[in-house]
Amino acid sequence: MTAPAPAHPTARDRRRWAQYLVDERAEARVYRDLAERRTGEERAILLALAEAERRHEAHWLALLGGEPDRLPRPDTRTRLLSFLARRFGSIFVLALAQRAEARSPYEAEPFATAAMAADEKIHHEVVRGLAARGRRRLSGTFRAAVFGANDGLVSNLALVLGIGATGVGSQVVLFSGIAGLLAGALSMGAGEFVSVRSQRELLRATESNQDADHVIPDLDLDANELALVYRTRGMSESDARARAHEVVESAQRADRALPFRVEAHRHTVDVDEHEIVGRAWGAAISSFLFFASGAIIPVLPWIFGMSGTAAVIVALALVGVALLITGATVGILSGASPLTRGVRQLLIGYGAAAITYVLGLLFGVTLG
Repeated sequence: MTAPAPAHPTARDRRRWAQYLVDERAEARVYRDLAERRTGEERAILLALAEAERRHEAHWLALLGGEPDRLPRPDTRTRLLSFLARRFGSIFVLALAQRAEARSPYEAEPFATAAMAADEKIHHEVVRGLAARGRRRLSGTFRAAVFGANDGLVSNLALVLGIGATGVGSQVVLFSGIAGLLAGALSMGAGEFVSVRSQRELLRATESNQDADHVIPDLDLDANELALVYRTRGMSESDARARAHEVVESAQRADRALPFRVEAHRHTVDVDEHEIVGRAWGAAISSFLFFASGAIIPVLPWIFGMSGTAAVIVALALVGVALLITGATVGILSGASPLTRGVRQLLIGYGAAAITYVLGLLFGVTLG
């Protein structure tokens, strides 16, 4: 239902409606561009979102009395989404779209209908669900990459600043930084390999299997423990008994084993737990490479011949930019504020480096 237009809309009203109109069109285009890169259910969901944005577009067009002669540009956020959707179509776009849907102005807009404001709330949840699929697929390797890069940045910055604060020569700082890079990267890679491999082994140990399927026809129809199997997997007692009776009766009638594995109360989004954990070698290699890529940054000033205070300032600046980028990336993918996450990452990294630098000054050890 379209909200009634004022008898004499102000120029400000018309400008606001025109902005809503172009933003809705741009958002619909984002969803269509994303749909072109998807198949199956995800494609259908994205096209349905685009259609909903088209309904909102029609609302503002009706209030404006037709297509205006001049239209504003879509806002910067929507243009960025459109650019990313056409070129990448990645989880980053869905994460940004999730934040965009959460900031809908329609609740405070007197000429938006209650249904439109409700639509935007639902769109936020739909996009959150789509983004969750990508986050689950990404989580194992992404975790190793982000942790590796941040550990490399922070630990090696703290190392070179701490060593430099003792008054040693620039060569010693450089060699310490390179040693820290190699030792840390190898340690991170090995640690991730062991961690992910162990997690996958634990998951395999807890998965259901068909080892007992062949004995099902031999079970007593009215007194058997098959119901307990279903109860351990999340079914209620009554549902488990009914299911066990059904499976045993079917197996005895067919005189053959029937699979009794169930996925009771499991939330599935086409991504199993193994995908969430990631692969051991992928996590190890990602962790090694990203730690090394992060750890090399604080050492760059010394690699290029700088020394003293100038090297420290440049190292701090380079690491600061990198920490802001990695923090913002985590923020985007988690649907949080990129700025808040970036600043948090920066403060943590600088805090660790400052503590190590002060300790180096306190010790004041000069290496011969």
